[in-house]
Amino acid sequence: MRNTMELKYVVREGEISDLHKVVALYRTVASRSGGIAREADEVTEAYVRSFIEKSLESGIILTVENPEKPDTLIAEVHTYKPGIKVFAHIFSDLTIAVHPDYQGKWIGKLLFGTLLQETISKHSEVMRVELLVRESNKRAIEFYEKFGFNIEGRLENRICDKTGKLEADIPMGWTFSACWQQV
Repeated sequence: MRNTMELKYVVREGEISDLHKVVALYRTVASRSGGIAREADEVTEAYVRSFIEKSLESGIILTVENPEKPDTLIAEVHTYKPGIKVFAHIFSDLTIAVHPDYQGKWIGKLLFGTLLQETISKHSEVMRVELLVRESNKRAIEFYEKFGFNIEGRLENRICDKTGKLEADIPMGWTFSACWQQV
């Protein structure tokens, strides 16, 4: 699946050979406050290999390469099924990472929109996509809401930052039903 934006950024399916590129991207994003939940030193090859394999097996992984340096990723999103039968209609453990130098340039919107389009077109059994976002990350919460995600509660004191400050994680969900298309 390829999708272009201004003929500059191309969304493509991720692959296991992207391992080192994803590690580099995640370490860069993790080194910035509010980027992703993991610290840079927690972004290991084993962690990245695990989510790439799970996404390839039962979900979606999409990437955007740097058009000027194709050996470098500037964005990645992935999600996959939890692996339990009662949750077979759900994509979970969703993470999106956009290189700090490319944030605010609609790349996240392109990537996330493509993820939801692929969910609808290629995974008709999936009726729900869920994610968690830190309460202080208002920009991300607004971003997800624009795509139709709803806030579904609060997980109080779930996050403890480097300074020892506790904050809530916000569960958000997006539901798609084929029945809605017929209305």
